[in-house]
Amino acid sequence: MNTLDTFPITKKWPARHPDRLQLYSLPTPNGVKVSIMLEEIGLPYEPHLVRFDANDQLSPEFLSLNPNNKIPAILDPDGPEGKPLALWESGAILVYLASKTGRLLPTDAAARYETLQWLMFQMGGIGPMFGQLGFFHKFAGKEYEDKRPRDRYANESRRLLGVLDKHLKGRRWIMGKDFTIADIATFPWIRNLVGFYEAGDLVGFKDFPDVQRVLDTFVTRPAVKRGLTIPARD
Repeated sequence: MNTLDTFPITKKWPARHPDRLQLYSLPTPNGVKVSIMLEEIGLPYEPHLVRFDANDQLSPEFLSLNPNNKIPAILDPDGPEGKPLALWESGAILVYLASKTGRLLPTDAAARYETLQWLMFQMGGIGPMFGQLGFFHKFAGKEYEDKRPRDRYANESRRLLGVLDKHLKGRRWIMGKDFTIADIATFPWIRNLVGFYEAGDLVGFKDFPDVQRVLDTFVTRPAVKRGLTIPARD
């Protein structure tokens, strides 16, 4: 019996390769953080599509792994001390994978903490604000006559873009010349803001040329191109 058989989630999503890291996800801005990371570091993994239209995220099997019913989540058969590790929250997964492989997170203490600072900037600011803007601009919120909620999130999103644009001036990536988990966490959300959410004009995206420059570079990376489509939708 392999070590993953004891996890209920493998009953709904059987592991064809139980020796590989198992990814439970959907190609959303949060989901592709982990697939991009895995493609960048080259760690063998097996992706499983969690279908929101079928409420997979609310199934007992998925909740047994992530009680917060959000993607992504992973199950690593070769976790710390060789024991299986179940983990959720995209930022935590990025830090774990970086630490496991020694990739995309500086070993120098000061640079490491600065990278984590920008990771938290995405998790606490860019992700929640852009997500709320998407709701009020593209989804059900667009039917509300009162535009104050939409404008509040648009203004905050614009402010956050300004912070990032100023920081990126003269830099190749968020941490300078080195590509890190801070970039992996941040740029899928920016891509989603101007693409899927169609909010570029609303936030004045043209006013942030350095964000646009780095985004354009980000999406040309081969691992990013692959990760943006994983897990493949049916």
